[in-house]
Amino acid sequence: MGAPKSIEPEAHRPRWAVPPVGGWTADDLDTLPNLPPHTELIDGSLVFVSPQTVFHARAVDFFTWQLQSSAPPELEIVRDFTIDVDFQNRPEPDVVVVRAEAVESLRQTRFPASSVLLAVEVVADESVTRDRETKPVKYARSKIPHYWRVENQDGHAVVHVFELEPATGAYTSTGIFHDRMKVSAPFPVDLDLTAIVSRRRATASE
Repeated sequence: MGAPKSIEPEAHRPRWAVPPVGGWTADDLDTLPNLPPHTELIDGSLVFVSPQTVFHARAVDFFTWQLQSSAPPELEIVRDFTIDVDFQNRPEPDVVVVRAEAVESLRQTRFPASSVLLAVEVVADESVTRDRETKPVKYARSKIPHYWRVENQDGHAVVHVFELEPATGAYTSTGIFHDRMKVSAPFPVDLDLTAIVSRRRATASE
């Protein structure tokens, strides 16, 4: 008899959630096990995000804190939080401005789209099509009044501002801002967009 053959352990294989017929629903996002952080639901499909860049992190921080410091008390500013668009769409804008009454519990995991006044998306390399095309259409259909798209253009933040046009139900551009962003809706803000840079660059430019 020969020596017993060693049995190599099976390589670990990731187990991906298999969608049901018709796709996942907004409720499934709270119950599916082992989902990566910040998973979104778009048209019944799970969307996983890639590792964020320094620009993305700084831009999200910037808009979160700037909006918090300017918002009236009847509004709340929340980052990285999903909203219910419909039963097959639960996107996660980078920053949202919602009516304060939408915050019902410290344990809640989503807001209804009807409570959202502004959705802010910071564009990443893998989210260009979603942020420029897919999400704006869905946000507009949900009657979210304002949408801001933040892009990294050669190391500088450029903000594309849109407002819902009631007659068409679609967004219309109300401005493209490069260094300074001054708008009156959904509440007045005057922002220095050049602050969205690395600390080394900010120090060198002083």
